[in-house]
Amino acid sequence: MHKFDQCGPATRSRAAGAFNRQPAKKNHHPDFDKLQLRGWKSAEKEGALPTAAWEKEKAWALRMGLTGSDSLTDKSIPTFARGELPHYAGINTFLKAPYIEDVTQVGAYDAAVIGIPFDGGTTYRPGTRFGPQGVRKISALYTPYNYEMGVDLREQMTLCDVGDIFTIPANIEKTFDQITRAVSHVASSGALPIMIGGDHSIGFPCVRGIAECTSKRIGIVHFDRHIDIQEKDLDERMHTTPWFHATDLVNVPAVNLVQIGIGGWQVPREGVEVARERNTNIFTMRDVEELGLAETAARALELAWKDADAVYISFDIDSVDCGFVPGTGWPEPGGFLPREALELVSLVAKEGICGLEVVEVSPPYDCSDITALLATRVIVDVLGTLVSHGKMGSHKSIIDKPVSIPAGPEVA
Repeated sequence: MHKFDQCGPATRSRAAGAFNRQPAKKNHHPDFDKLQLRGWKSAEKEGALPTAAWEKEKAWALRMGLTGSDSLTDKSIPTFARGELPHYAGINTFLKAPYIEDVTQVGAYDAAVIGIPFDGGTTYRPGTRFGPQGVRKISALYTPYNYEMGVDLREQMTLCDVGDIFTIPANIEKTFDQITRAVSHVASSGALPIMIGGDHSIGFPCVRGIAECTSKRIGIVHFDRHIDIQEKDLDERMHTTPWFHATDLVNVPAVNLVQIGIGGWQVPREGVEVARERNTNIFTMRDVEELGLAETAARALELAWKDADAVYISFDIDSVDCGFVPGTGWPEPGGFLPREALELVSLVAKEGICGLEVVEVSPPYDCSDITALLATRVIVDVLGTLVSHGKMGSHKSIIDKPVSIPAGPEVA
């Protein structure tokens, strides 16, 4: 229906040549059942969610933090802050999830957050080594419940934070080996690896960590303004090179690499040449505008999943217009609006993933934390999508070559 067809009768002004239309009559009491408002449906979904995990957490907080003072009427409040509340207090893990000091226990959880504080692959503005800290800090603002999705992560999955990988600030290759070792351990355990960077150079060792745990074929969906597929930059494997080396892996073919949002004035021609030679798949921002979000996601999924057994998501925060994410190393105008980015990443994640990385958050360039906040939102939206579509844990089926990494000796 044309938008004018919703109005009342029209008259035309000779002087202005403009249409003057009378507003259409509206029912005084609209039929909300017919409107099928998403807001009301979401409210109904909340009523069906369990609360057992929340009650268990509150009981745990009292046990670990002591019962509160006698003057408090809310007897669920402990003396020492433990768990989700209050949001401004406590030792920040991602989303206040349990910190797993003994990483050999990570397999007891559906998903594990891994911090990768490394910016040694940066070629312009450093600072992403503070990305994991920044994301964890602002993630305390959130609850595990999403109203529109009708999902409560605390009730419907288990999430932990394994802390940060011990990166080597002055050595890219040793850091890559550390990252691969850590990610392969988490993937081998069955927990879904969720990586917080760090600059985009970590994309290669993260994918390598998953790829070495499986004989299956992996596709990649990469959200970015930059192509990141040249072989070297400044004579090293840098944050502009992860997909050249990832697609050199035997079970990560370049034809299953899909890059969304590429464009602008920061795409090196060396990378374009490699993309052309390797027959990768590139969607520019204009492609996304013309196709629409749903069609873009559908085509991306078709390409990434073609003959593949799993898909990995790499989300560079600078894929979003820099007006919304100032805290990044290579800001570029003309990227996604936040709502577009969140919709796209959710549409891709609904088919299941074997890993997620969110990279290039650089808190020193953003005093308001909005860049880290959007990174947090990408992660929780992906987790919520996996839960709501029944895909949490689907990655486990591809882990047919789990690695075994020895722990140190027992401490007396």
